[in-house]
Amino acid sequence: MREYGFELALCADLEADDRVVSRQLGAHVHGRRIVDTVVLEPGPEFDRRAEITDRTIPGPAVETSVGVGRARDWREVFPDRRPDRARSLVERGVEIGFFERERRHGTLHVRQTARYPERWFDRLIGIENKPDLDRPGDLKRQLRQDVALGLFDEVILATESYVTGAHLNRVPEAVGVWRFDPDIGDREVVREPEPLDPAADGTEIIAERPGRTEIRLVDHEQKRRARRRLAERAYGKGWRPTELPGCANCDPSADSRAVTVPFCTFHDRIVEPAVECGAECPGYQSAEPPAFDRERERAADSAWRPDPDGHQRRQVGLDRFG
Repeated sequence: MREYGFELALCADLEADDRVVSRQLGAHVHGRRIVDTVVLEPGPEFDRRAEITDRTIPGPAVETSVGVGRARDWREVFPDRRPDRARSLVERGVEIGFFERERRHGTLHVRQTARYPERWFDRLIGIENKPDLDRPGDLKRQLRQDVALGLFDEVILATESYVTGAHLNRVPEAVGVWRFDPDIGDREVVREPEPLDPAADGTEIIAERPGRTEIRLVDHEQKRRARRRLAERAYGKGWRPTELPGCANCDPSADSRAVTVPFCTFHDRIVEPAVECGAECPGYQSAEPPAFDRERERAADSAWRPDPDGHQRRQVGLDRFG
């Protein structure tokens, strides 16, 4: 199975009603690092966060001092940003129900609809998926970066390969290793991960060249903000594809998993629609994409909650802006 199908199968296996699973998220502060799979475990204030919105709350909106008390002139909410960017952030906050608006003397003012609960998530687990360890790519560097930065509470490598001692020696000791069979959903723990310390300062590897490694130090406050943004993105995004291929051979019901994934009966496996589907595929037969309710499935199988009550929901932009 290719990496995309392996990743979806693992996400489906990990999903449960006491956690949130997402995929392809940025896990960096200064550089760039995309982690394949993120597992979020709820904290004591999870219910309060879930009541605000089912979508990602932008980091700048959380970090601004607008608060839930006195409404503030929108131009003062993001004073360090260009007016067009500040306006976009305000509009987004209103759209998702995190901000509410009112007019005072002809000027738009905004406030938060609820206090942001900082303790809404507990642990974040980062998983790098590499089905074939004989084709490791940048695996070693990626895992070294995850451990050195320490945004996650645990880091795990998931593979379909038989794991040898030589493989383990090339993986940082703190990284756990799973062997996962995507066809039957069997997951074997080859090595337990060592706990990392997200509250401590970290080191971010920016670039590596022969004889030289460029790094930047990251303090605990920067990590705290980065973890919150990562958690927000995980909560809002999830792991399911947004749509399925328009092909008669796409039949999610033919797959053994009780979730909707782009399973192709021609190839007899999960396919990556953006890469493998279309007129160039020998099995392509144009058809309407299979219908599925992505949000309903996610709500039924995870801790994520759609359309919370009690706050503004999906307002139509700032139509009275200016």
